[in-house]
Amino acid sequence: MQYFYHYIFLIVWIGYFAYWRIISGNVKSAVRTESAPSRLIRAVSIISAILLLGIPKLQTPGLSFRFLPQRDWPFWTGLILTLLGLGFSVWARRRLGRNWSQEVTIKDDHLLITDGPYALVRHPIYTGLILGFVGSSLALGEIRGLIADLLVFAVLWYKLKMEDKWLLEQFGESYRIYCQKAAALIPFIL
Repeated sequence: MQYFYHYIFLIVWIGYFAYWRIISGNVKSAVRTESAPSRLIRAVSIISAILLLGIPKLQTPGLSFRFLPQRDWPFWTGLILTLLGLGFSVWARRRLGRNWSQEVTIKDDHLLITDGPYALVRHPIYTGLILGFVGSSLALGEIRGLIADLLVFAVLWYKLKMEDKWLLEQFGESYRIYCQKAAALIPFIL
């Protein structure tokens, strides 16, 4: 199951990132963009999380410690969660259309999207990405997966806070009302 894990998850994640890259063009121009150091910190964190999950048996003591038994149920549950999470983030990205950006930005003629997955949570791309990482680490069942999850959550939480601040400045009361209706990442909870 371990070798199957690496191949199936490698295919899923490469497919996800390839799709993301293909659809990343044709977006509105930005009138405000986050700083390069902020983007670099996020990129290093996400790449580190990917390496933690993707490199079999890193030679660092403790990282391969199992927090789940090596059974079929964690693998299949993790795969389903990964696919659901990545699918949710793709749905959210498609709903944003030309308003999407990899970095935190305010676009020229920026629109506030509050329907589709955005009716459930304010940051569904992050929700989906976090769920994808959690599913992958659940299937792996090793402590390095939990570390990857924490890295991804922390860096996306920071990005979310910056995005909320900018959107509040841009849209004022309408964004404040939207924040009261939709949780940031987990419906009705967080």
